Amino acid sequence: MSQIERNKSILSKYIPDPAVSIIAEWIYVYDFKLKIKKSRSSKYGDYRPPLENTNHHISVNHDLNPYAFLITLVHEIAHLSNYKKHSSRVKPHGEEWKQEFRVLMLPFMKLEVFPEDVNKALANYLKNPAASSCSDISLLRILKKYDKREGTLFLEDLPAGTIFIFGRGRHFRKGEKIRKRFCCLEINTRKKYLFNPLSEVTLASPSIFS
Repeated sequence: MSQIERNKSILSKYIPDPAVSIIAEWIYVYDFKLKIKKSRSSKYGDYRPPLENTNHHISVNHDLNPYAFLITLVHEIAHLSNYKKHSSRVKPHGEEWKQEFRVLMLPFMKLEVFPEDVNKALANYLKNPAASSCSDISLLRILKKYDKREGTLFLEDLPAGTIFIFGRGRHFRKGEKIRKRFCCLEINTRKKYLFNPLSEVTLASPSIFS
C-alpha cells in the first residue's frame, strides 16, 4: 500500500469522504506529519514549523466532527503553506494567511463537501477568517449541530446562576455575559473565567451545593 493510500485509510475516519483524496495528496505534497491528538479545550489544532530538518507538524483534536475536523486541518495547512512562502516574516493570521486559507478551502466548497448550513456559515466566515473558527460564534453554532453529544448542554442555554461542570470535574456558576463571553465563577477557587457561549457543559447535581 502506498503512502497516499495509507493516508486515505486514516483520513476516512475523520473527514468527509469527498475530501479524503485531496487531503491525502496534500499530506504528501506539503510533506507534513499529521497527529491526531486527545481533546484540548484551549485549541482545536495547531501547526509547528520544521526544526533541525524535521517535518512540518500539524495536530488536530480527535473528537471533532468531520466538518470541524476538515476546517481545522485546512486552517493549519494554510499556516504551513504560508510559512513556506513567507517564513516568519508575516503575521500568523495576517492577510497572507487569510488569503491562503480562502484558496485552500475553495476545492471543498466547490465539491459541496459540507451541508448547506455549514457551507453558508463557512462562506460568510471566509470573508474575514479569524485566528480560530471557534471564535466565530455563527460558524461554531452550526458546526456544533453535527457533534455527537451525550449529556452535555451549551452554556448559553443555561439560566444565569446555574451551577455546571466543565473540564475535569470543575464546578462553576454561570454569571453575566460580558461582550461575547460569559463570566463564570469557579466554586472551589472563587476565581472568575470567561467562557465561550457554546462551551459544552454538564449540569451539576443540585444536592452538591444545596
